[in-house]
Amino acid sequence: MEHPKSETYQQAIDQFVLLWGEMASAWGINRTMAQIHALLYAESDPLDTDGIMQQLSISRGSANMNLRNLLQWQLIQKVHFKGERKDFYTAEKDVWNIVSVLIRERHQREIEPIKESLIEHLHIFEQNSSESPKETEFKERIENFIEFLEMFDRFTTALLPYINKKNLTFLKHLVKLAEAHQSLKGSKPATTNKTDNG
Repeated sequence: MEHPKSETYQQAIDQFVLLWGEMASAWGINRTMAQIHALLYAESDPLDTDGIMQQLSISRGSANMNLRNLLQWQLIQKVHFKGERKDFYTAEKDVWNIVSVLIRERHQREIEPIKESLIEHLHIFEQNSSESPKETEFKERIENFIEFLEMFDRFTTALLPYINKKNLTFLKHLVKLAEAHQSLKGSKPATTNKTDNG
């Protein structure tokens, strides 16, 4: 299924796989999982497990585990060829969908647990509350944090379906609106006390 590649093309793929693997930790993905995704993204033709293992020098166990994770994240799909008993894999090629998936997965794995932990933390006050001013202030800070995370959750859930190339014009207008608002805030003259030099 795989077509021959030029040396330049292979070098470009190898460099991209290394780069994507290095960036993986920032996206909450382990290095091997990211490298498999990068390889399948860069390759035009689907690859089987043996081909992935060979190109990345990884074990079958590691390949299978990370392929399962990528399938769960919906970043790759299985491909079946007539007469082939092996499973082949290809990656989602739409970068907009990829970023949406990464944002969604990070949100579920990082933001949601923080919010749940903070809500649990508030139970301490319900059980042993002295209602002192400092305690009330601290409780209020935690509630503000939870309120922000809940709003962030709603914002992410509402916006993610619109993050795609089809809505690029809308997204550009949205960004321009935000930039214009920020520019107006920054251009407001500072209030100064003028002294009369008479």
